[in-house]
Amino acid sequence: MLYILDTANINEIKRVLDMYPLDGITTNPTIISKERRDFKELLSEIRNAIGERMLHVQTLGTEAQDIVKEGEYLTKLLGRNTYIKVPVIPEGIKAMKILKAKGINITATAVFTPQQALVAAKSGADFVAPYVNRLDNISGDGVRVVLGIIELFNKFNVSTKVIAASFKNVQQVHKVSLAGAHAVTISPDIYDNLVKFPLTEASVEKFIKDWESVYGKGKLTVDT
Repeated sequence: MLYILDTANINEIKRVLDMYPLDGITTNPTIISKERRDFKELLSEIRNAIGERMLHVQTLGTEAQDIVKEGEYLTKLLGRNTYIKVPVIPEGIKAMKILKAKGINITATAVFTPQQALVAAKSGADFVAPYVNRLDNISGDGVRVVLGIIELFNKFNVSTKVIAASFKNVQQVHKVSLAGAHAVTISPDIYDNLVKFPLTEASVEKFIKDWESVYGKGKLTVDT
């Protein structure tokens, strides 16, 4: 399982990078626009912060030729292990084939059905990103869609990986993990909540209380 952070906030990226295992960053035009900064400067700062971890960056074009140009530009700007996010619209599928022929990494995004994912995979996508919570919000079943994609990929020996996206809570992350998703991209607050549990915190408090009842307050002294 790859844990990827879905944000362009450099302070949160550095905090999570320091605290948790992190395999990369995903962004999209909405996430980047929230930072209200020069996008090239921001993306370059993110790349410097995460080193050679994956960085997924989305194009804005709606025609294949524009998507390809943007993908080439972003790859040149951000270097190795950059993945160009391309929506699974018809022109996006066309662009994926061209980008793949140029050796550029691709993440198919805005995926809502298993067939969209399979077509994108056959067009050269390295990752497909199904949106879990957005499906749930319209009375769909995001986890079932993720499972359907994984079943298709396994059935036809497809090497493309599933990076499940769009989460509202930890339970959704847990369910797509059980379904076999290769990666999840999550917000910083959801990542924090993955490791939080009341009984864990209560256990730590009891350990400290029991220790201090005998030895008093203070940390362990370690001889060096």
